[in-house]
Amino acid sequence: MDDRQMRAHVSSGRVARLATVTPTGQPHVVPVCYTIQGESIFSAVDFKPKSTIDLARLENVRAHPGVSLVIDRYDDEQWDRLWWVRVDGIARIIESGVEHTTALSMLRTKYPQYAQRRPTGAVIAVDIRRWTGWSATDAVTPRSARLDRQPARRE
Repeated sequence: MDDRQMRAHVSSGRVARLATVTPTGQPHVVPVCYTIQGESIFSAVDFKPKSTIDLARLENVRAHPGVSLVIDRYDDEQWDRLWWVRVDGIARIIESGVEHTTALSMLRTKYPQYAQRRPTGAVIAVDIRRWTGWSATDAVTPRSARLDRQPARRE
């Protein structure tokens, strides 16, 4: 899968798994709604039931900003259609301002639920450093692409 195909899969995906590291070094993975613009992916703390809006993922990003997102397709038993893309990047927390407003607007466009009920929490922006992807139609080995265009490493 090339850069264009990976970006297309990420753009059309509906849910990602955000992997962060806790302040004590433990992995933490949660599903998130997201959108992509340029070389950044955005996710918001939304209105779904939570005990607090100061979520563990926010604390984790503050402690360790290196994160990964996995977007995949596994919705049937036809394995010739399977694919996944992992995005590695550096996360930032955005509480307000133009970038926050723009991210929320893009999320409302992608998800009708957000158009009906606007998220009010912080936004996590992931500045993409590398794409890695695989699809059943590719060769067995995943393909990587670094945005800084350094040589790609095979997974």
